[in-house]
Order: sequence, then structure tokens, then C-alpha cells
Amino acid sequence: MNYERENNPRASKEFQKVTMQVLNPKAISMGELYGEVDLSTQEWTDGLASKILRNGAGGEGNDKEWTVFDGPVDALWIENMNTVLDDNMTLCLSNGQRIKLRPQMRMLFEVNDLRVASPATVSRCGMVYLTQEDLGWEPYVKTWLKKQFGDDSRVFTQEQKDYLWEQFEGTINIGLDKVRSGSLAEPIKTDNL
Repeated sequence: MNYERENNPRASKEFQKVTMQVLNPKAISMGELYGEVDLSTQEWTDGLASKILRNGAGGEGNDKEWTVFDGPVDALWIENMNTVLDDNMTLCLSNGQRIKLRPQMRMLFEVNDLRVASPATVSRCGMVYLTQEDLGWEPYVKTWLKKQFGDDSRVFTQEQKDYLWEQFEGTINIGLDKVRSGSLAEPIKTDNL
């Protein structure tokens, strides 16, 4: 065993560097997502997903690379991912090019539902279903606090961050209970988050 791995937990496989690219596939057209041929010049232009995957496939390191598709599933864009999700791990583009992904590359689809996804697509994915009731509001607020104030002690000291968290913890559940008890009118139904 390597001495560095034994004495440095960051050198072990559990603590590898991970890069992440997040995109919403429904916010752009299919051409902007996977690429398209310019009809006037007959030149191919990569789309956002094909650029991300091509850059990742050209990498040489052992760092993990995640591509997160965060948005609603559409039958058009998700069906193009079938060859990426199976054992081939290859993105087939409409110009005939193929991008072979490296084993360090991973896909994550953060979606509301799978109503329009075909059984072929669903069978290629592992599913994790989290309800809003299971998560609650706490992870959202903790993530917000960490993202807003991080480890930078110039903005808030750790004591001030703890105090802010205590204010959330001491008031949110009481307020939610009051709203859910029916004593307050809720014109538009909301969830706890």
C-alpha cells in the first residue's frame, strides 16, 4: 500500500476530486443541446452537452466528472442518451460522430417525473426517489448557508452562522405547524420547502 494513501485521507479513492457540469436540457433547443449543422456553411457546431462530454472524454486524469441534467424529461432529448446510458457509454451525434465516454464520467438526471421517458431509458438508469416530506427544509437551508457564507470568516464567524441556523431551527417548524393546522388561510397550496 502506498504510504501517501495510508497517511493522507484525501489521496484515497473515497476523497477523489469531482468536477460537475449542470445544465437544463429543456431550456435550450435540441441543436443547442447536442449540436447541429449550419445550413448556410455546412459546418458542424457542437451543442452544450456534446461539448461537455467531448471535453470530458478527452481528459486524461482519474478525477470523476459528473454531468447533471437538471430539468424536465422530454422524449426527444432523453432518447438520445440511451447509447450513453448503456454499456457502450457512447454519445451518437446526428452528424455521425461518436463520443466515447471515459469510465470516470457519470450522468445524473434530476427530474420531477418519468412520464415521457421510454421503458428502454428508465431501465438503463438507477432511480433514487426523494419526496419533499422525506427531505424537509433543513438540507435546503444548510446548503444555502454553506453556499452563501461558506468557510469565509470575513462575512460571518462560525458563532454567527450557528446563531443564524438556530433562528431557522427555532421558528420554521412552529410556523409550518401554524400554517398546516388550518388556522391560517393559504390561497395557493404550498409544500414545506
